[in-house]
Amino acid sequence: MDGGVRELPAAGAVGLWLVETAGGVADALAVADVLDADERRRAEAFHFDRHRVRYVAAHLALRAVLGERLGRAPGDVRFTRLPCPGCGGPHGRPALADAPDLHFSLSHSGDLALVALAPAPVGADVEELLSAKVAEELTAVLHPRERVELAALADLEERRLAVARAWVRKEAYLKGLGTGLSRGTDRDYVGALADSPGAPEGWTLRDVPVPEGYTAAVALGPGT
Repeated sequence: MDGGVRELPAAGAVGLWLVETAGGVADALAVADVLDADERRRAEAFHFDRHRVRYVAAHLALRAVLGERLGRAPGDVRFTRLPCPGCGGPHGRPALADAPDLHFSLSHSGDLALVALAPAPVGADVEELLSAKVAEELTAVLHPRERVELAALADLEERRLAVARAWVRKEAYLKGLGTGLSRGTDRDYVGALADSPGAPEGWTLRDVPVPEGYTAAVALGPGT
């Protein structure tokens, strides 16, 4: 597997891989035999080369991880979309077209991507650390219990880190659920404190250690 992909310690039943995306392939046409038509279309739509590089590197890494697990070439991995749990439309959680018992999630931000594989619905999220301004804005759309936890933190830097922690936990859960941010971010409690991740019934949430300047989390759904 490419040297930019590093396997992390598993989070329970979830396998994790961290990807350095800055050194990927800039031209999507150079990997036309690996990415599918939808991936190539998305890659070509980026205005800036650095964003295309990151996208292509993340998706090549996902295909490499899945291909190794399935025993097939990365270009032979086929994707589909599950029905949206909210409206039933064909834009729910990404899935494997011919291996329904293997679930995955991909997240990328800045120069990092995070890949998660599991035997049940899974969501992963990695984010560059929030600025103080963005953290303040996001606080207003968190769960009431999370806002209470944040209000009790007097140190502004500690509060910024706590908002980032809550946000990646929440995004990981919503990605695993298949709704994304179309489900209100104030509906589900995931916790903002380091030692108190919460999770809706049937789900587990874990923080993922990532390099300084980033935060990450993974959510595992029922079925394990």
